[in-house]
Amino acid sequence: MYIPRTLRRLKDRLEHRRGIHGALFEPYRGDEVVSLDCETTSLNVAEAEILSIAAVRVRGTRVLTSERLDIRLKPPASLGADSIKIHKLRATDLADGIEIDEALRLVLEFVGNRPILGYYVSFDVRMLDKYLRPRYGFGLPNKTIELSHVYHDIIKWKSIGGTVDLRFDTLASRLDVPIIERHTALGDAITVALMYVRLKHGEAPSASH
Repeated sequence: MYIPRTLRRLKDRLEHRRGIHGALFEPYRGDEVVSLDCETTSLNVAEAEILSIAAVRVRGTRVLTSERLDIRLKPPASLGADSIKIHKLRATDLADGIEIDEALRLVLEFVGNRPILGYYVSFDVRMLDKYLRPRYGFGLPNKTIELSHVYHDIIKWKSIGGTVDLRFDTLASRLDVPIIERHTALGDAITVALMYVRLKHGEAPSASH
């Protein structure tokens, strides 16, 4: 039976807030968000496996690239030519990767209870939850911030008819933000962080589409 994420988060909080990971379930009181991205073998959560995970902290108008997480995992058997064409990660590039258990520990430690920012962030959260739940008994409890929703909400009042183009490259162009190493976890995480800062603290983007 499908359980909405909101209900799952509530159930997880009730069960784990007094446990060893209880701090993850406390309301966040700080001023940071974490831009996070995963590169995977597929866009189908049920069959996809994680190849790399990256995250960078954002504090106010600053993208803290010195405070980042950049993980490569061991190559899965499902790594194929189609996915390699997108993220350029071959089995040899992942030879020194770490195990998923260690990767999850590092992610939880780095992110803490900060809000998670991303482009189609629900996919990344669902991918991590897929591995977290069997091991920890809970999924990521963090608030999420979808970059494309932030963009749309800011410019929708300027848009007269038609649809708003929410493609990654279009957002970067409209916001005058350089795309850094597209389809790498760290590059996408930093680019999303830069776009978020531009949206929150810069001049409102044009409604052209």
